[in-house]
Amino acid sequence: MLLIGLIIHFLITPQSKISKNDLAAARVARMEASVNKTSSLSKAPDTSNYTKGLKSTQKKQMKYLTVLAIVIGVMSVAYSFKPRKSSNGSYL
Repeated sequence: MLLIGLIIHFLITPQSKISKNDLAAARVARMEASVNKTSSLSKAPDTSNYTKGLKSTQKKQMKYLTVLAIVIGVMSVAYSFKPRKSSNGSYL
């Protein structure tokens, strides 16, 4: 169950590396800024509210996934204690 929880955690959490598209967009922004003789930081929109909302949503998702993994684990353990029928029809 721990292994399944870890696999789900690493599949759901975002990767920290920068994609090629983001790197290319940053290069284009720097080139445009050098052409315009202004810094790209002054043109950047305020995304602090967006990132705060995104991080809080990710935290909620991780809480829900943890609870879901725990519930599935408890159900699988409970299922293992269920009595099985033998081939002659009686319970073991």
